[in-house]
Amino acid sequence: MQAVQITRRGKSTFPNSPVTFEDKLGGMELRSATIDTLQVNVGKLCNQACKHCHVDASPIRTEIMSRATIDACLKVLRKYKIPTLDITGGAPEMIPDFRYFVMEAGKTGVRIIVRHNLTVMFEENQTDLPEFFAENTVEVVSSLPYFLQTQTDAQRGKGVFDKSIEALKKLNAAGYGIDGNLVLNLVYNPVGAFLPPAQEAIEADFKRELKTRYGIVFNNLFTVTNMPIARYLDWLQRSNNEESYMQKLVNAFNPATINGLMCRNLVSIDWTGKLYDCDFNQMLDLGVKDSAPQKITEFDPGRLAQRRIVTGSHCFGCTAGAGSTCGGVVVSN
Repeated sequence: MQAVQITRRGKSTFPNSPVTFEDKLGGMELRSATIDTLQVNVGKLCNQACKHCHVDASPIRTEIMSRATIDACLKVLRKYKIPTLDITGGAPEMIPDFRYFVMEAGKTGVRIIVRHNLTVMFEENQTDLPEFFAENTVEVVSSLPYFLQTQTDAQRGKGVFDKSIEALKKLNAAGYGIDGNLVLNLVYNPVGAFLPPAQEAIEADFKRELKTRYGIVFNNLFTVTNMPIARYLDWLQRSNNEESYMQKLVNAFNPATINGLMCRNLVSIDWTGKLYDCDFNQMLDLGVKDSAPQKITEFDPGRLAQRRIVTGSHCFGCTAGAGSTCGGVVVSN
């Protein structure tokens, strides 16, 4: 299996560790099992610049998916009947063809997930997003670092918490979290160099506190481990937490998470149409293996299924403790 060491601005992650992810796999090959999700990162333009962002997204980024690449993704959805389209960014709503993508994808009957940062709702021409999402039965997944202002603003920027609360109320008003067909899920990731708590327990805390304090309801809370790449890695290095954090991930390696890793059932596409095993590999420019199709225009589920997954030390983030995927934990705590 190909082993890849993370690099970022000339520095390697966890350079002194004698243990690799492949060592932990014990000779087992990590392979794709099926393709039931097309996860499309439509670009790095965002109205925020969060401290933990593995995409390194911000308002000054210019990478945006073209209509031609969106059409190539739609062609794959139509031809191969892939059940789920997971649209992410950046703030995906900020690209010019976002609504076109959602509406055309909806015609195929695919389940549509949009990773929505809440505050983009207050940008120009975006105030009707709750209604647009509801009209297209979009499943909304939104990051909220905590149910208190201090922790949220520390990670995402001053004033983000208040806007996020207002946005959640607007989503509730549109039926999200209330109407069984309009799903609103939240994402929690730690504000600091530690692993998430038990998902079930913190979900109960979030539901109680958001309902009591603000009258907000939602469906599920997903806990996600911060990945030691991009902006979060920069912070780990600046704060001298890199080695201790990586050691925590290695020590918490859980072999029971392997079968449920998200790389085993999705293909990730970047804004240019290049294919990856997951969104984290995408940000490290670790494309799928050379033996597999490389671009969305070459998409071939037969050749992509059962492919070897490209791995590296960042994979410890997805296999620590209860595991971590875009849909929360992998195994019950």
